[in-house]
Amino acid sequence: MAEAGRLSLHVPEPEVRPGDTPDFSNVKIPRAGTVERPPVDVDPREIRDLAYSIIRVLNRDGEAVGPWAGSLSDEELLEGLRHMMTLRAFDARMLMAQRQGKTSFYMQHMGEEAVSCAFRKALSPGDMNFPTYRQAGLLIASGYPMVTMMNQIFSNEADPIKGRQLPVMYSSKEHGFFSISGNLGTQFIQAVGWAMASAIKQDTKIAAGWIGDGSTAESDFHAALVFASTYRAPVVLNIVNNQWAISTFQGIARGGSGTFAARGLGFGLPALRVDGNDYLAVHAVAKWAAERARSNLGPTLVEYVTYRVGAHSTSDDPSAYRPKTESDAWPLGDPVIRLKNHLIVKGVWSEDRHKQAEAEILDTVIAAQKEAESHGTLHSGGKPSVRDMFEGVYETMPPHLRRQRQQAGV
Repeated sequence: MAEAGRLSLHVPEPEVRPGDTPDFSNVKIPRAGTVERPPVDVDPREIRDLAYSIIRVLNRDGEAVGPWAGSLSDEELLEGLRHMMTLRAFDARMLMAQRQGKTSFYMQHMGEEAVSCAFRKALSPGDMNFPTYRQAGLLIASGYPMVTMMNQIFSNEADPIKGRQLPVMYSSKEHGFFSISGNLGTQFIQAVGWAMASAIKQDTKIAAGWIGDGSTAESDFHAALVFASTYRAPVVLNIVNNQWAISTFQGIARGGSGTFAARGLGFGLPALRVDGNDYLAVHAVAKWAAERARSNLGPTLVEYVTYRVGAHSTSDDPSAYRPKTESDAWPLGDPVIRLKNHLIVKGVWSEDRHKQAEAEILDTVIAAQKEAESHGTLHSGGKPSVRDMFEGVYETMPPHLRRQRQQAGV
């Protein structure tokens, strides 16, 4: 006990440090299929307990069980598996490309593939995502060309963003993918504003905001919840809790709320937690939240409980702040393996077909990379034109920029 009259500051610390034995005993995981599925028009006050549980569909035997199961056909599940496998192969090739000096920077999705890939399939054409840098699965699952993604990563002559963004910060209005901002948190309030505009116009499109566990400590997160709850914006507010914000464990940003989803309760929002490594559960919850928004019932806050297996980025060394074996101890497993096993249990997939698909997908990714590299990489080949610096900023170019462009000879 602290000495009377003297104060002490509480600084949360992770359960384990590098060299320790990983421990996830504090992650309370209910049995798959045991969490209720409320009606879409439920009063948020009646489901406060869902902010503290975890919605799961796939059990340890690979079976889909409970009230949240059944939202996807076998064909849709097979497609989802290929999307996740494609994203994983894409990551591996781009990580290698960064190590070879073909791009300056890259960020992997290892362990989090189900979150973005499954969520995207719950949206409709015209809906808009406001993502962070670890939701490339939204593009993969919407059919965005891998070659175009790689062109952006390499900042080459075919880069659709003309070299104006950090690698992996994609943008595609046609695919419902708003330009990524490196200032984390800003996209959350922007998603709410876009959704409010859609409602004002009496449109049918909804928005989805994305944020990581660490960035919920930013003021923009709380501002987004204020506006979303006050104006009942048609938006799904997604928190990806992958346990680590760069080198800071999730307890720093979570504070004393117990869970990140619980933050929504004080704003009167329906708040749910879902197993982020369960493709079926992610899709079912996303579909529920999207239907609620589209039915003019307002926003939903969703926390995806997952784990960042790889480094934060190619500039990071996670062995400096967490045990090297921590990812192996993560109790919710690997999203790709879990969906693969489920499809095998259903009799529509096999280990041999999975290996064949891995080889086919890798060939496709390598072919896309070769095509992208033909347009240039970071240090060789074609580059965006200097003229592009002056275009696409002002509707009418001001005189001083016209003079600068003339001086540059472009």
